[in-house]
Formats: sequence, structure tokens, C-alpha cells
Amino acid sequence: MSFLFVALVLGFAGSFHCIGMCGPIALALPVGRYSWPGRVGGVLLYNIGRMTTYSALGLVFGMIGRGFSLMGMQQILSIVLGVLIIAAVIFPTGFMTRVERRVSEIPVLGSVKSSIQALFRRPGFSSFYLIGMLNGLLPCGFVYMALPMAMAVGTAGEGALFMAAFGAGTIPAMMVVSFSHSLFSSAFRGRVRQVMPVFMFVLGALLIVRGLNLGIPYLSPEATSQGQVLHSCCQRHH
Repeated sequence: MSFLFVALVLGFAGSFHCIGMCGPIALALPVGRYSWPGRVGGVLLYNIGRMTTYSALGLVFGMIGRGFSLMGMQQILSIVLGVLIIAAVIFPTGFMTRVERRVSEIPVLGSVKSSIQALFRRPGFSSFYLIGMLNGLLPCGFVYMALPMAMAVGTAGEGALFMAAFGAGTIPAMMVVSFSHSLFSSAFRGRVRQVMPVFMFVLGALLIVRGLNLGIPYLSPEATSQGQVLHSCCQRHH
């Protein structure tokens, strides 16, 4: 499915941005007491935990998108979201940074951070997984860009799959940074951040194309007024 490929690419590109946010946590994971296989397993469990939370968020946003679909408004929603993302690229105002700051002020996130700190003091592989799950709830602008796409894909299940693929795309860079942060210098991360607007623009364009009802399978599927996808090969002509 093309939307899974988009999610993987988006996650991989976003992972270099996320190093600044999640990198310190990944570096601080208490894996030093284990052998190399144990260290790799612990870091992998941490990343699978993040994927779990992203999938759950995708499920919720996919359900919201399904509601719009049943009302015949999903394509309008997709176009509006795409326009907003492109507008944020063309007229940058630090909007996403402000969103992250606002979200970080939500009181419940204080409990999330405290729980992460407590898990760092508790040995065991289950702690790595739970740290990852809680980490997935922390503010991240790139996750907030992926969630509208999860909302636009059509169903709750597809929304969960989209965010799972997004999470999978972040794993390679996050695995590497857990063992060698020096491989991603600040200069390299700066260059990656410079191309982030390109990925944002492409994401916005994909959302707009998806909403234009062009009859292109997966990319811009034709929809009925009830929001059901029609495949041209299955249409009957009288």
C-alpha cells in the first residue's frame, strides 16, 4: 500500500529531527549492565514501545477520519489539512514549536515524565518497552504532522497501520543514536532540518491530491457520497 511507504519515508526523515527530542532519552537508557545482545534488545523494545503508542494514536485519529468519511467530508478534510501544512511551510511562524510548547504544559505530561524517570530506576526489559510507550506521548512536531495523514487514510485500522509504519521508519536512526550519538553531528542534523520543509510540502501535497477525488487507487481514490472507495474496475456501466 502506497500510504505505508509514505509513512515509512516520513518516519525516516522525521527521525533526524526527533533525535533532538528523543535522543537524550535513547542515550540514557540503562542498558549498560547487559551484554551487546541485551543492549540491542533493550533499545529495540524501547522503540517498539514508541511504535505501540504511535499506533494507538493512529487508531484514534483514523476513527475520527472514518467519522468524516461517513459524513462524506473526508476529502474536504484531507484538502484542508494539506493546505494548512503547506501554508505552514510557505509562511513559517514557528507554529509547530509553539504547539510543542503548549502541549508540554499539559499537566498530565508532568506525570508522564515522572513515570519515565521512575522506570529508568527500575531494572528489567519491560521498563524499556514502557519507557518507549510513554516517550511516544511526549510533544513531537513530526508526530503531529503524521497524525493528519493517519486521519485522512480512511479507517481506524489504516490509521493505526500508518502510524506504526511511521514509527518503524524512525527506528534505524534511533537505534544508531542509542549507541553512537556522534554519528549524527549537529551540522548533519542541521542540514536535515533544512530539508524538512520539503517533506512537509510533499505531505501537504499528498493530502490535497488525496482529497481531489481523481480516481487514482490509494493515492487519490474516488469516493461515493457515503465515503466508500470505488475502484474503476468494479464499477458497472449500464
